Amino acid sequence: MTEQELEDLRELPKTIISRNPRQGFREEAGHRRSDLLLLANSHPALRFEVFLRQNTRYIENFSLGLLYLTSESDRGALTLVRYNGAHGEETLNSDRHFSQPHIHYLTAEELAHGYLQPRVNRRVLTNSYATWEEAILIFLHDIGVSNADTYFEELLQGRLFDGD
Repeated sequence: MTEQELEDLRELPKTIISRNPRQGFREEAGHRRSDLLLLANSHPALRFEVFLRQNTRYIENFSLGLLYLTSESDRGALTLVRYNGAHGEETLNSDRHFSQPHIHYLTAEELAHGYLQPRVNRRVLTNSYATWEEAILIFLHDIGVSNADTYFEELLQGRLFDGD
């Protein structure tokens, strides 16, 4: 796969077809979590999963990921992109990405080397979100989800200042 093909999969318009649990989040192993199944709007054979995880003790420590469910038995699911909150000490890395929100993208080079998840090659520090709730809404928008309002009504309520 090329960089453009990976980007196209990330941006392809998608529809959530199920959420587990249907509303809210379940707790397990110190995390709140929810999982989504998505289909591509223009290519219903293309299937995706989304994972939403938040540490219950350190709420700024969260991860949201988009997986492409390939039909290739040797690959399985590819984690195309992962949005993270702050989850570590500033001194752990030279760009201090552990201490602030950041996004990891799977690259064609990583994929060619057999990695199915983003490594550290392509990460972007961001200030587009600061909280778990903001990250979910921005993440779902960025990956092209058209019906997030149906599945995340609780996050859309009370947004007084953004025109919604």
